[in-house]
Amino acid sequence: MKKTPTIAIIGLGYVGLPLAVAFAEKFNVIGFDINKKRVTELNNGKDFTLEVSDEELSAVLKGTETSKLHISDVAEDMKDATVFIVTVPTPTNKYNQPVLIPLEKASETIGKYLKKDDVVIYESTVYPGVTEDVCVPILEEISGMKFNSDFYAGYSPERINPGDKKHTVTKILKVTSGSTPEAAKYIDDLYKEVITAGTHLAPSIKVAEAAKVIENSQRDINIAFVNELSKIFRLLEINTNDVLDAAATKWNFIKFTPGLVGGHCIGVDPYYLAQKAQEEGYNPEIILAGRRMNDGMGAYVAQETIKLMIQKDAKVKNSNILLLGVTFKENCPDIRNSKVIDVYDEFKKYNLNIDVYDPWANAAEVKHEFNIDLSDEASLRSDYDAVVLTVSHDKFKNFDLDKHTSNPSVVFDVKSFFPTNKTDGTL
Repeated sequence: MKKTPTIAIIGLGYVGLPLAVAFAEKFNVIGFDINKKRVTELNNGKDFTLEVSDEELSAVLKGTETSKLHISDVAEDMKDATVFIVTVPTPTNKYNQPVLIPLEKASETIGKYLKKDDVVIYESTVYPGVTEDVCVPILEEISGMKFNSDFYAGYSPERINPGDKKHTVTKILKVTSGSTPEAAKYIDDLYKEVITAGTHLAPSIKVAEAAKVIENSQRDINIAFVNELSKIFRLLEINTNDVLDAAATKWNFIKFTPGLVGGHCIGVDPYYLAQKAQEEGYNPEIILAGRRMNDGMGAYVAQETIKLMIQKDAKVKNSNILLLGVTFKENCPDIRNSKVIDVYDEFKKYNLNIDVYDPWANAAEVKHEFNIDLSDEASLRSDYDAVVLTVSHDKFKNFDLDKHTSNPSVVFDVKSFFPTNKTDGTL
């Protein structure tokens, strides 16, 4: 383990790029990604995820002799690296089972360039045991070297919050771990070089892996609880947010709000933990119940909107519907695992005419991922029978609902974003 490392970061998305930029302010960093288009964009100083500014990216691309970011789609460019950090996606398939293929492929690539005393650190979300039971054997097989004798490993879960300009990578406390006490200290010291918020050294890799999946599983369960409350309170004709505001006056009440739960973490991580639990013979009832509740909210929003349309005598058959927002969260272009598509798909079952408008989303990406043609503001109709606010982008604050709705019409506000006198329903 070299004191002054050359760092390779594999995967330059929402997690890998900010980390690469942070490390490149102090070390030589090779950023590797198999997406040629992404590599070209980044080498041109543009990050279309908007996690890193053009100025920050350009500064490290120019760099100095001792600290610089080199971005490449050529794996061999990592041959001189002494520390490899893996930040590739770990999604689930259509059956909600973990997909470890990107992680396995990254390990195979690293194995080709692994050298004596090198360190491999995984940041991708996994269930406890993946690093040592899945990834390390691949590294050993491809490299021909022995774990904890010739090379070492660690796990340091990513905690990136896309779109959050306050809690950026260096300002979020980092959990670290290593395969030996010496490796653990080396990895912890390495992250301390760039993480100003500090680090927490976990006692083992499995503990660090488990910490990651329960962070987001806890949020998922809490949101599922308030989503269920919102269904109950709608039946009782009580405003959910009024109830939450009242309850939050107690010092130990934790306020979560109802909504669509998507993204690459909260909507995915619980399935990783559930999978491992089931492999061990335990059925995780609360975790999976929370997932079922949250996965059903998109269809619920569409169904409740149609009920309101019927109640108001708004046109339902062949009606025109506008969805405001398609990203998985506000003020962010990230559409990964967005649950807005569930609202869209439920409306489609009724053969309705649906437009989707989102000034943050990339139209080409939305077309590729969901086969939806995004509308621009100029093309929006003036006679929508229903408008559903699914994502609370700040850019929607000045959206003129009256200009785009027929009479009668329904406005369903998933996020309680618009003034209550402008809406007919909310969660």
